[in-house]
Amino acid sequence: MSWIWIVGGVVTLLLLLEAKRGRHDGQLVRRPHPYRRLMMYVMPSRNESIVYFESKVRAEALEAWLPAAREAWGAGPTHAIVAALAVSLSKNPKMNRFVSGRRMYRRNDRVLTFSMKRTKLDATSQLAMVRYTVQPGETFGGFCKAIDAKVHRNRSGETTSTDKEYAFFDVVPRFLLRPGQYVIRILDYYNILPRMFIDGDGMYCSCFIANLGSLGMDAPTHHLYEWGNCPLFLGVGATREEPIVEDGAVGVGRVMTLRWSYDERIADGLTARAGIDDMVAVLEDPARWLGDPTASGDGASLESAPSP
Repeated sequence: MSWIWIVGGVVTLLLLLEAKRGRHDGQLVRRPHPYRRLMMYVMPSRNESIVYFESKVRAEALEAWLPAAREAWGAGPTHAIVAALAVSLSKNPKMNRFVSGRRMYRRNDRVLTFSMKRTKLDATSQLAMVRYTVQPGETFGGFCKAIDAKVHRNRSGETTSTDKEYAFFDVVPRFLLRPGQYVIRILDYYNILPRMFIDGDGMYCSCFIANLGSLGMDAPTHHLYEWGNCPLFLGVGATREEPIVEDGAVGVGRVMTLRWSYDERIADGLTARAGIDDMVAVLEDPARWLGDPTASGDGASLESAPSP
């Protein structure tokens, strides 16, 4: 009879785990369209569901705005790019979803992760990830200060929680690493992964941004990471002169290329297109959306409405 109790205990545990639908970082989207629910089984991984988009940003207004924005708020291109994405996610909340455990969730916050050099640019510099949660009603000026504080901490040489995590796993034997990460995935699948893992990992985010334009490189077409629950990857390229056709005439303009990798299970292509177009609109008119640096104040709110 003991085996009956064992089987019954396992079945009961699985039913209890299956019933746990809440997550620390998101709210369950109840009764999604049957087609979208089926997609989570037909294409269970992010890279089976990946769609690539490319968009072009006319960068003349951004380049003209940045010197004054740098003087007023310490803003650089990366600040503007990350802030523009925050505005776009506010306007298009369906873009701020993710799939976990073959269920769809609305992310509670706009969480943005971007890469940066730990030290001055050279061949030996190490990359670090900055994970930032945009606060409700946060202004662009306040956002710049908060981002700079995080960047300064990474560049100061101070040991971060991510550094401690890497140091720990670096000494774990290989034969334990694979089963260890498998256990973490199972806990995440059933929504019982401890909060410290989610809040401290840059792959649990709304979007990962790689501004390779800061290195003079073109925008990459990048895969999505299966680790974590990030459904969007944005590669940003250097601003270059390119042919522009306007009113049937060919000219030369300053153009920034954005390349997106997008998990189509979270929303349809029209939703993605709207989110991309809104981000382009912010970057092409930063004074309207992020704030006029020649005026007093802390800039515009990173919400869906532009400044008057």
